[in-house]
Amino acid sequence: MIILVTGPSGAGKSTFIGELMARDPRLAFSVSSTTRPMRKGEADGVDYDFVGDAEFDRLLADDAFVEWAPVHGHRYGTTWRRLRELTEAGKIPVLDIDVQGGVQVLEKFGDQMVSVFLFPPSWEELERRLRSRATDSDEAIAGRLKTARHEVTFAPRYRYWIVNDDLDRAVGKMQAIIAAEECRASAMGDPPLAADG
Repeated sequence: MIILVTGPSGAGKSTFIGELMARDPRLAFSVSSTTRPMRKGEADGVDYDFVGDAEFDRLLADDAFVEWAPVHGHRYGTTWRRLRELTEAGKIPVLDIDVQGGVQVLEKFGDQMVSVFLFPPSWEELERRLRSRATDSDEAIAGRLKTARHEVTFAPRYRYWIVNDDLDRAVGKMQAIIAAEECRASAMGDPPLAADG
């Protein structure tokens, strides 16, 4: 199982994923690579693998990315290496990817992917969240809101929708989704009891 969580900037993906992983030790965050500068409080290799443009270009040339996309003037990508490390360690990878990259991953993994589109409760709340970060100019926030309106048009491609209006309730829904996915016949492989037993 690979879990993909996407949604517009400000939907609360990072907080949502952090709480989800705190409740389920089998889950592990798949750290993406980015050319974006590190923000205060972030750590290289924990929040992102922070790389320069030349290094990102080298990774692209080496076909190292499962997906990548330009987002708000920077590039982001998920490497095959990060996914492999997690699955080999017996973890369930959790990907926090923008909508463009999410579509690329869905095309590659199909039914293996548990895809979730995380919605903010309203456009007003999304704008409030973006402004409360105090990291972007009014112009940048306007750009993010415009992008968000385009991004929600991709929601029908995702198997599950969750509105992040209450963190505890939203994460509870995600836990129920994981439990249901584990009960799918295709996830179990062989039946628990043989028909001739």
